Amino acid sequence: MKVYGSNICIDCRNFNHINTSRNLNLQFVDITENTANLREFLHLRDTSDVFADTRKNGGIGIPAFVLDDKITLDINEAFSWINQPSVDESEIVEFREE
Repeated sequence: MKVYGSNICIDCRNFNHINTSRNLNLQFVDITENTANLREFLHLRDTSDVFADTRKNGGIGIPAFVLDDKITLDINEAFSWINQPSVDESEIVEFREE
């Protein structure tokens, strides 16, 4: 599975923590690392219906999970594709301030 994200995104940092703690070794593509990664993600975001609401609302759409022809913005859906349990709250290491 390929996961598009950025280390400046709290949800992406939480994903990376879970990826490491579960020893999943899923491919994380940091879209802010270089323009090639950003271009690859933007093509996906601009052409997939999965991102329609994200585009409409001015969002970015990360983390985005891609496996074969499946795309989701939901980590638990993505984990179900690879027979992983849903994320437990105890696995979340960073929370948004309210």
